[in-house]
Amino acid sequence: MSDYFAPYDADRPLMMHCSCGRHASEDAHRADSAAQAVAILKRRSESAEFEAYSNEFIEATLVKALFPHEPTRRRFMRTVGKGAAMAAISSVLPVASLQAMAQETKTPEKKDIKIGFIPITCATPLIMAHPLGFYSKQGLNVQVLKTAGWALVRDKMMNREFDATHFLSPMPLAISLGLGSNPQPMNVATIQNVNGQAITMSLKHKNNRDPKNWKGFKFAIPFEYSMHNFLLRYYLAEAGLDPDKDVQLRVVPPAEMVANLRAGNIDGFLGPDPFNQRAVFEEVGFIHLLTKDLWNGHPCCAFGTSSEFIQQNPNTFAALYRAVLTSAAMAHDPKNRELIAKVIAPQAYLNQPEAVLTQVLTGRYADGLGNVVNVPNRIDFDPMPWQSMAVWMLTQMKRWGYIKGDVNYKQIAEKVFLLTDAKKTMKGLDQKVPDGGAYPKFEIMGKAFDADKAKAYTDSFPIRRV
Repeated sequence: MSDYFAPYDADRPLMMHCSCGRHASEDAHRADSAAQAVAILKRRSESAEFEAYSNEFIEATLVKALFPHEPTRRRFMRTVGKGAAMAAISSVLPVASLQAMAQETKTPEKKDIKIGFIPITCATPLIMAHPLGFYSKQGLNVQVLKTAGWALVRDKMMNREFDATHFLSPMPLAISLGLGSNPQPMNVATIQNVNGQAITMSLKHKNNRDPKNWKGFKFAIPFEYSMHNFLLRYYLAEAGLDPDKDVQLRVVPPAEMVANLRAGNIDGFLGPDPFNQRAVFEEVGFIHLLTKDLWNGHPCCAFGTSSEFIQQNPNTFAALYRAVLTSAAMAHDPKNRELIAKVIAPQAYLNQPEAVLTQVLTGRYADGLGNVVNVPNRIDFDPMPWQSMAVWMLTQMKRWGYIKGDVNYKQIAEKVFLLTDAKKTMKGLDQKVPDGGAYPKFEIMGKAFDADKAKAYTDSFPIRRV
């Protein structure tokens, strides 16, 4: 099979198939080659010869994605040698997982898939799966479609304009319950990211760091049904401020937060990266605190779809699951973060300076107050949709009056957060599956949260809507 692929040979061009000249672009050529590989796989899944071909094809495709400029690839191979190059590339690309994925034989019911995303670092696994070819390795032709705001994401999912999407993790709970929209069952397949948010303040407040003094301030959040809203409300209430009476909370799309801060329309925002770091980069704000300092390991965004889509397209959903989980495993490894910043920086994805993304993803960043800080877990990519996370979100919806009446917390969490499916898919990819049940305990601002005592937890807060 090396007649076709030679990704580590500095003296030979890396071509993804024969030099047929039948395609208008290299992307079309690679897509056609992938389709051929899938077709052969269906016919010859028992063939050791094809398995070797498939494995080499996947590895060569990943090397091509890493070195799209052929002279750069050749220089790298000549400099370090084949053995060192193979070791280095294997350390940053999940070659083995993708090769295992390629042995799947179930054909997706729907191959042309539209996935929505908001251009923020929370969506890193979902986004990077596109340029690195993780979706195409599953036999899917995926479009990742940049979307302006969360209400539009919700509407496009409900109108079936998107097949799956980047969600704020409380959104599928809210949509399933009919909060802010007509009820429609939605599911969280994976958490996209943990941590990765911050409270960013205008520079005029750099000497006013005590939230007890923030009465009358105006803050931006990206959406009502968001961890940003719930964490900011929690933080303000712990300082004695009623977030519905003592401050103003405004829904602002993430991409507009820095401009609103510069214009003086808001005093600060609890928002997603890279816009916290972008405010520092543009010298209009400083990072007051990272949300990991409120709840280390808190969920933020999710990958999900409708229950109807899963029921009608189980093989397609499984293929999406494998692609996104493989991508999350790669993003979780800190060694890959600088590479990932390069992958997601272009205009089609985040359209952000690579330096800003590198600061966010590596956790070595300027805070806007003259300090360079090193926080390696500023953001992480742990995909587990723990059902106790869903219960906590529901307690906050109840606390602030979004949900009326009694709440069967666990029943809702188990319908929406697909923990069992995530564990099963991870096991099939030979990924490490965390031990323990569906309801691990957490600590938020020093206060323990136990999903078995959700009602008592909700009722324990002195500042809440009743």
